[in-house]
Amino acid sequence: MTRLSASTLSQVTAGVRVPDYNREQITPGIVHLGIGAFHRAHMAVYVDDLLREHPDWAIVGASLRRPDTKEALAPQDGLYTIAVRDAAGTHPRVIGSILKVLDANTEREDLLALMASPQIRIVSLTVTEKGYCHDPATGELDQRHPDIVHDLANPGAPRSAPGMLVEALARRQAAGIAPFAVMSCDNLPSNGATVKRIVTKFAALRDPALGEFVSRVAFPGTMVDRIVPSTTDADRQTVAELIGAEDAWPIMTEPFTQWVIEDDFPDGRPPFERAGAQLVEDVEPFERMKLRMLNGSHSTMAYLGYLAGYEYISDVMGDADFVGLIRGLMTEEVMPTLDMPGVDLAAYRDQLLDRFRNPALKHRTWQIAMDGSQKLPQRLLGTIRDRLAAGMEFERLGLGVAAWMRYVVGIDEKGESIDVRDPLAMRMMAIAADAGDDAEALYEGLVALTEVFGTDLGESQKFGETVATHLDNLFEVGVRETVAGVVHGA
Repeated sequence: MTRLSASTLSQVTAGVRVPDYNREQITPGIVHLGIGAFHRAHMAVYVDDLLREHPDWAIVGASLRRPDTKEALAPQDGLYTIAVRDAAGTHPRVIGSILKVLDANTEREDLLALMASPQIRIVSLTVTEKGYCHDPATGELDQRHPDIVHDLANPGAPRSAPGMLVEALARRQAAGIAPFAVMSCDNLPSNGATVKRIVTKFAALRDPALGEFVSRVAFPGTMVDRIVPSTTDADRQTVAELIGAEDAWPIMTEPFTQWVIEDDFPDGRPPFERAGAQLVEDVEPFERMKLRMLNGSHSTMAYLGYLAGYEYISDVMGDADFVGLIRGLMTEEVMPTLDMPGVDLAAYRDQLLDRFRNPALKHRTWQIAMDGSQKLPQRLLGTIRDRLAAGMEFERLGLGVAAWMRYVVGIDEKGESIDVRDPLAMRMMAIAADAGDDAEALYEGLVALTEVFGTDLGESQKFGETVATHLDNLFEVGVRETVAGVVHGA
């Protein structure tokens, strides 16, 4: 079958939406670091909607770790398919907003030179929580991180996202070019302020004057939301049949998409609002709502669902007890911690439950379970801290934390090995090995990971009683009975 590319675009199946602009006439205004599936399902689509009228805002992507995205998209001239799935079927569209992808490992200087050029006015990021080389418990730069140590010693050849940003900004400062705006699209608490703190600290460690320059850079906060499962070979075959061309890496996603952005772009921006984004003065309340309701629910379902034998989130939502647990988690424990005047939180909850049920969206519990040590502080622990401070219970949230502790042992209920993907995986499995069959010892060992729990939760008697009790039940009676007990009050 013909490969999707600029030269074969005209051969795409009639009726499939393709770029409505001349790609030879568009130029980059955005560099995106960490060009994975989520960016291509979200921000790249918004930009694609705008390029006909605003052709100087195309995207150049960069892979910081692996060249697989470049290898997939380079032969396709940056083109790829986004396939939106719902109960009615799969609806493909070809996206052309990404001009090219650079591999930071082999094309680092080309990437830095582009970031330092005046045509680039926004640098956006989806590098995951761990890509910021910070301590999730404090939100501060981890100065002992190997990549940070390397980048401070070799500022002209950075490996990390903070190092890349600061080196490009340093070059712009030296050339008298205004700085670009830095826009994080990752699920970090107060992502704009957090990334600014991390990047400014790194710059100050390089040079205090550079730190002062970076402190004046705009770091608009964002809240992004779209569920993007991993692409399978079966998905590739489906897309090929729908568009009449081979696409090495199509993106599968849901109909829903949301983007809330703080409007702080001194050097200009595309009119994102015309593509459906919401521009606001303060994104933090929306970000907290999404992290706690969607992401907190997702993580809870991922650990419990995987352990219960469910491969996909939609499978988890076929179990009435799990539905009751998640609905109760959002309604009884998360929503009371959110101050969102004018926002119908109950409607948002119901919308989330419907999205989770989407049978066409094959979102793996194992995929969501990755990097839990980086995700828990934002998704579950912040809500628990608020409830502890208010003297309120957190049974369902506590079960989510206990499920993570049970999951990172690396052995499921059938005695099968779990492929635990996490920066702290080796440490956590060593703790589990030392604890053996003692759930209390496992709890004590894991809660001592201050980069996850800080020091306050480990010292909280209420937190310990709630989580350790659930953890013991998960070992003693299993996931299904434990979930049923929480839902039905047993």
